[in-house]
Amino acid sequence: MKPFYLVHAEARRRAVEAVQAAPDGMVVRIVEPNRNRDQNDKFYAICSDLAASGLQWMGKRRTKDEWKVLLVSGHAMATKQGAEMVPGIEGEFVNLRESTASMSVRRMSSLIEYANAFLAEHEVESA
Repeated sequence: MKPFYLVHAEARRRAVEAVQAAPDGMVVRIVEPNRNRDQNDKFYAICSDLAASGLQWMGKRRTKDEWKVLLVSGHAMATKQGAEMVPGIEGEFVNLRESTASMSVRRMSSLIEYANAFLAEHEVESA
């Protein structure tokens, strides 16, 4: 079944109709929409800009994927979601962090704002 985006009265009416016509045992969830492509592109551009800047973290230049992990983890701490570090399968430590793919539009906006503040603090130019 396709999702209903509750953006006007007609969409709400159709959603109500679908709920009324649904067989017993079905589940309805009202959730915030996931992050959008523009947000995704902006965040990955920030990560790429950091990688290209030459800024070092813990004595090393980092890749865009490493900057992604660092920013998402830092954002979780800054927004009081915390981090869960667990021993991995081979004894390494792993940060079980939230997934950007499942972030809401609002949460992704917050991450981008956090990342932009990090860029400004470290005087890194971003597109």
